[in-house]
Amino acid sequence: MQAEKISMTAPTIVDRPGRGKPTFSYPVRHRGPNYALMSMFLDSVGSLLALFLAGVITRMVWSDDVTVSWPIFTFLALDWIITFFLLSIYDTTRAQRFSEEARRVIIAVGLSTLIFMGMLYLSDIILPRTLILSMFALDIVFLVGWRFADRIRPYLSRSKSPAMQRVLIIGANELGKQVVDVISKSPWSRLEVFGFLDDEKKGAYNNLPVVGGLNEVRSMVEMHGIEEVVVALPHKAYDKLNQIVVDLQSLPVQVRVVPSYLSLALYRATVDDMGGLPLINLRDTALTPSQRLVKRAFDIAVSATVLVLIAPVLLLIALAIKLDTPGPVLFKQLRVGENGKLFRMYKFRSMVVNAEALQHLVNEKDENGNTIHKKRNDPRVTRAGRIIRKTSLDELPQFINVLRGEMSLVGPRPELPWLVEQYQPWQRQRFAVPQGITGWWQVNGRSDLPCHLNTDQDLYYIQNYSFLLDVQILLRTVPALLKGKGAF
Repeated sequence: MQAEKISMTAPTIVDRPGRGKPTFSYPVRHRGPNYALMSMFLDSVGSLLALFLAGVITRMVWSDDVTVSWPIFTFLALDWIITFFLLSIYDTTRAQRFSEEARRVIIAVGLSTLIFMGMLYLSDIILPRTLILSMFALDIVFLVGWRFADRIRPYLSRSKSPAMQRVLIIGANELGKQVVDVISKSPWSRLEVFGFLDDEKKGAYNNLPVVGGLNEVRSMVEMHGIEEVVVALPHKAYDKLNQIVVDLQSLPVQVRVVPSYLSLALYRATVDDMGGLPLINLRDTALTPSQRLVKRAFDIAVSATVLVLIAPVLLLIALAIKLDTPGPVLFKQLRVGENGKLFRMYKFRSMVVNAEALQHLVNEKDENGNTIHKKRNDPRVTRAGRIIRKTSLDELPQFINVLRGEMSLVGPRPELPWLVEQYQPWQRQRFAVPQGITGWWQVNGRSDLPCHLNTDQDLYYIQNYSFLLDVQILLRTVPALLKGKGAF
């Protein structure tokens, strides 16, 4: 039997020392380039069909004499493919539920439609709004519809249930048990855990027994038709990993390793070549060059537009601050940015002038010894400051930082240098991307906890980064601001 290639792919893990169990995400949807090409083809056909049918509906229902020429069809296809690529819709490494995939596709269709409308406007091509709306609705139905059909296809086959892939977990420890929990909560994954292999542990977990020791891995795979082997060993037992790989080298089985601590699960480690010697780059940038380019272009366009539009609001806030208390309108504070670079972050002044000298009046320690440097009813906040802090209007000058390239619209929140000095090493990984005005943890609670206590949320954002995720966070920021939750 010809050996198949063994995959040494590490599932995503976020370890949170002192804050409970780590979070774990297993890539249950095994997609490849064939699926990506099929997706591109079906999306193109579906979008072109949506435009064609929208024209037919417009002529039949609204009696509009409209003709869609072939250049419009060509641009639509290019627009959709390029936009979907930039939004990582065809990223085959991303594991996601159908609801998440559908939401990403709907947002991508919406953005593609806006670009399409902009092209029509600049080209002086007039198409009825009814046609555009019909095309938008039909496109969502087609693109989400075929993905839904692909998801349920195995369940509609002649067999009573789709074929299950057997998974053998190496290590009956907490990490191995978490793999079981994740798979059990993913009914669409078509994964079935056979049991554990462990030299020390006995008993069972979730009705799954320890079926043998580590030296039995090959025989277990051959006897029971195992298709996936997940190595969840503690770091001290990693010397056994090489033997496991050797034992399984000639078998058609996938081998995946769950790192036992965060430093082995860096978000975007890459493999380089040095004279034929493969080297793992553990300090590669968290964003690819194309992602960074798109993110920066978006930051410049949005921040410049927003600053122009809100200029009257900025003047009114500045006047209110000046009339309320003496002192400067803007508050400039040293913060830690991407890769630990220091910069001065701008905010509207919402406290008394000597607020930083009075910081000791606010600092407290929680039960875990973490420093809490923000609290409600802060005595340093002015009357005007309470209003602009509650509505987050004090953050508006940070669009200047975004325009200057010191911050981004979306990203982990810039931290105070004296707090960064207290960071544990794993927490410093939140500075691997540009720091942002808003971010993942802000829209999931905002200031209820300081940013250094939300590092796991920041790492989730970094590990799952895409331009579409930035768009989703920005859209969720608006209702979060209206609720005012956690803002004080």
